[in-house]
Amino acid sequence: MSDTAVQTRYERFAELHRGPGTFIMPNVWDGPSALLFKEAGFRSIATSSAVLAATLGRLDGIHAVGRDEHLNHAALLTSVSGLPINGDFEDGYGETPEDVRATVDAAVARGLAGIGVEDTTGDPAGPIRDFDDAVRRIQAAAAAAHGRIVLTGRTDNFLWGVSDLDDTIRRLSAYAEAGADVLYAPNLPDLASISAVVRAVAPKPVNVLVGPQDAVTLADLRTIGVRRISLGVDPYTHALGATQAAAAKLARGDLTALASDLDFGHIVGLIKG
Repeated sequence: MSDTAVQTRYERFAELHRGPGTFIMPNVWDGPSALLFKEAGFRSIATSSAVLAATLGRLDGIHAVGRDEHLNHAALLTSVSGLPINGDFEDGYGETPEDVRATVDAAVARGLAGIGVEDTTGDPAGPIRDFDDAVRRIQAAAAAAHGRIVLTGRTDNFLWGVSDLDDTIRRLSAYAEAGADVLYAPNLPDLASISAVVRAVAPKPVNVLVGPQDAVTLADLRTIGVRRISLGVDPYTHALGATQAAAAKLARGDLTALASDLDFGHIVGLIKG
């Protein structure tokens, strides 16, 4: 992979965040899913650490997936799709800030356009890192990322049941100051809290996780200044939901249960390009 191609994807991805609009960045799990979203017109896609872990029969958030496994997965999506890929890289895969910096360097070397670093610990008994430790890790990531890869600084407070908007804003503001390019707090409870985060870290862009159960629209998020929307596990569970329904019909003897509007030949054609 040429340095020029890597830099071009980075620049394309960075440009998407400069607005003024809002773009959707679907989370995918394999080559065909990446190609189907590309075919639909999406200009960037992302990995999902939770989905990657699930495809391997493991659990997310407990360091069950290694750095090299995730790097290989993201590099595959890059080579198959040619799109800018944002890697959802848990806590940066390392105990120290220097380890996180090494992960960012490795992501650049593998051609990723973006990388997210969370303030999680991998320990469900104490899932969120100490504030100062989390900031130091973002600082190290930013030092490696600058001008080479879009860095998302993320706090998982609400994802782990720490429903403290003030601490969430404090953390995201510190991550912005430390050099993160994009800020992200999944599972914010409502538009008011999302708007408060957008205002707190402005002018830096904010990513928001949105699912079909959320009572928000694209227009709502545009109005309050959200720049990027990710979808988390929902594209994957949507596909598995269709599989689950078909499996139940097949188990009852319905041999038409797997009928689909999508022909495998179409997937082969996408892969051939």
